[in-house]
Amino acid sequence: MAEISTTTNPLEGVLSADQIDGLVTAAEDLGEGRNGVEELLSRMTRAVLERALETEMSDHLGYESGDPAGQGTGNSRNGKTTKSVQTLQGPVQVTVPRDRNSSFEPVIVPKRARRLGKVEDMILSLYSRGMSTRDIGSHLDEIYGTKVSAATISRVTDVIADEVAQWQNRPLESVYPIVYIDAIWLKIRDGGVVVNKACHVAVGVDVEGRKQVLGLWLGTSEGAKFWANVLTEIRNRGAIDILILCCDGLTGLPAAVNSIYPQTVVQTCVVHLLRSAMKYASYGARKAMARDMRPIYTAPTVQAAGLAMEAFAETWQSTAPGAVLAWRNAWEDFTPFLAFTPEIRKVIYTTNQIESINYQLRKITKTRGSFPSDEAAIKLVYLGIRNIETTRGGELGTGTQGWHQALNAFAVQFPNRLPI
Repeated sequence: MAEISTTTNPLEGVLSADQIDGLVTAAEDLGEGRNGVEELLSRMTRAVLERALETEMSDHLGYESGDPAGQGTGNSRNGKTTKSVQTLQGPVQVTVPRDRNSSFEPVIVPKRARRLGKVEDMILSLYSRGMSTRDIGSHLDEIYGTKVSAATISRVTDVIADEVAQWQNRPLESVYPIVYIDAIWLKIRDGGVVVNKACHVAVGVDVEGRKQVLGLWLGTSEGAKFWANVLTEIRNRGAIDILILCCDGLTGLPAAVNSIYPQTVVQTCVVHLLRSAMKYASYGARKAMARDMRPIYTAPTVQAAGLAMEAFAETWQSTAPGAVLAWRNAWEDFTPFLAFTPEIRKVIYTTNQIESINYQLRKITKTRGSFPSDEAAIKLVYLGIRNIETTRGGELGTGTQGWHQALNAFAVQFPNRLPI
């Protein structure tokens, strides 16, 4: 049986049952049903905010309103201004006190603030889940009676730009046993034309088995120069070594890795290779093809894999030549996989570690016809990643099962390259 918490809320007991009954009666006088309650809450919100502002002013000046102690202090109250602020109870008109020296900086209702409570947090939360600015505005209007324009919502989400910049430039771990790189495709307006751009996502698994997104990079085309810039950035941020980099068919990446991280092993995703081959088989023949491919990637040595490959080619060359060609074209990128122990093979067999993240990112980006700029695209993808981390308790989760066994195998396979 769950233990009942004894922690008390400091607001409990502030209102007695009779006082609450009085408020309910007042709500009925203000309107029927929900309308009356909403009006009451709006008035209560205004009263609480204005009382809090008066208290802040008294703390700022050092004396209460009308107190003779304030004479000769050099500053005093100087009337009030009225402003409308958006709250979760809807728009509220509040009067804000002023002082003669204009040195009063209220905390409850900050200067120039037009949204209070968690309205901005709600906007960012809805935006990070893929809702457009206009949909968010409609939602806030429908649920809370708060009218917020699409332009205002866009400005609210723009405040995340500094956070994105800090995140993109944060220091990284010194060593990553595995880094996965994959991409999602986004439609982005560029020079008045909508073009497809790949948003490349790099996910590193540190020596503790924790996954983290290292960064996001947009590009219309791939090549050694593009990847050299990406990897140089990762290295400059502190990642001095990567043991294995897993990817799938990214043009120019292996050459760039060899120049920036000469000791890093570039490994193609075996699951992607299997899928590429299977698409050339009829639906009924796929189970048999999968069975015939298994001896290739489970072979103990490269020589054994070569023999299994020839057997596979002999069986399928006539009915699925494309599948055989897919294996032959990827052979040099595949064979490094065979040099590793079963513990390491298990964690580099597939890029599912990053595909699970990309799957969730695709869900929030597919609702957009196109993005107005590269910055808008990166902003949404970043918020999606932040939302995933929040859902998972502050991180992207741990690495694959059996990570500790794999780490021991890494230490043997890559001596003196893991931090002690």
